[in-house]
Amino acid sequence: MGSIEGQEIHVLMVALPFQGHLNPMLKFAKHLARTNLHFTLATIESARDLLSSTDEPHSLVDLVFFSDGLPKDDPRDHEPLTESLRKVGANNFSKIIEGKRFDCIISVPFTPWVPAVAAAHNIPCAILWIEACAGFSVYYRYYMKTNSFPDLEDPNQKVELPGLPFLEVRDLPTLMLPSHDGKSLDMWKADDYCMEWLDKQVRSSVFYISFGSILKSSENQVETIATALKNRGVPFLWVIRPKEKAENVDVLEDMVEEGQGVVIEWGQQVKILCHMAISCFVTHCGWNSTIETVVTGVPVVAYPTWFDQPLDARLLVDVFGIGVRMKNDVVDGELKVAEVERCIDAVTKVTDAADMRRRAAELKQATRSAMAPGGSLARNLDLFINDIKIVKNDVILTPK
Repeated sequence: MGSIEGQEIHVLMVALPFQGHLNPMLKFAKHLARTNLHFTLATIESARDLLSSTDEPHSLVDLVFFSDGLPKDDPRDHEPLTESLRKVGANNFSKIIEGKRFDCIISVPFTPWVPAVAAAHNIPCAILWIEACAGFSVYYRYYMKTNSFPDLEDPNQKVELPGLPFLEVRDLPTLMLPSHDGKSLDMWKADDYCMEWLDKQVRSSVFYISFGSILKSSENQVETIATALKNRGVPFLWVIRPKEKAENVDVLEDMVEEGQGVVIEWGQQVKILCHMAISCFVTHCGWNSTIETVVTGVPVVAYPTWFDQPLDARLLVDVFGIGVRMKNDVVDGELKVAEVERCIDAVTKVTDAADMRRRAAELKQATRSAMAPGGSLARNLDLFINDIKIVKNDVILTPK
């Protein structure tokens, strides 16, 4: 038998240019980093300028790009982009592989044409799941018809599935429901000056508010949350992108001018959550944010909207017990000031807040143990690398 010890292993990662796709890939590459592993990240051509101007990916991966088939000036909303890639993605992505031998391809579930390309080129392919395993359990049981589901038109219907808490239809990933949102994305350079502001705040006093890189907050939502923060006198650090225009809400502008809070376009979320001044994370419960709040031990006010977010919120609040769910009014569907104030009180003043913080600290310690040398995460990553080596060895030793 031959050996591949010391030989360079080339891994090609494929992701769409969404925060929730690229960030897990880059973090995965960081955890896999070994002296003889070389990573290349492939994404669509429209992300070239953005990623090429960012320092972080360059230390981890080489960047390559392929066409998504859309005109240059297309806004690339989620659904048209997905449909175009379904038609041309496989062919255009194949051109990257034809020029170089890769030992493994790692993709995400939302580029379903990648495994077929990998198989056509006789390259092993792995999928990096970027949602909660509970979400994939729901998908499997629904689409494979292993369990019965109620009428999905009624959001109040109960759903009982093995290994999961009791759910309502409203908690299911919105991809399954009769109608679901299609949103566009943006990615931005982080505003680091907010860290200086946090350094001046009292320990465990600041609410960090961010609803992710895709969804937009309405002016009513911003005004409602801002009013509740003003009424309760809570300091805040709030991520609001320029295109939302919601930063123009008068009450929010007044609070910023008075020094009660700071509004930024984007921030380094893990760095912010790790700051000692942060008390609570008001979040949309995207999977990246869900993981990051658990790893950093920060309680949440969960305000989910679409896709897997309602299920993630259920896990954070009812399974992990580290937060409270913020809901729109059942009559007019709008968020009310009293509801936001209830949530603020729940994570700051009442007896349950202490239990939330204790459980959040326990989860933080558990994740740190898993990530430490010899922990479950480290062991599983080593097993994955060994699998790549075995496949590479077989390819080298198998006669042509």
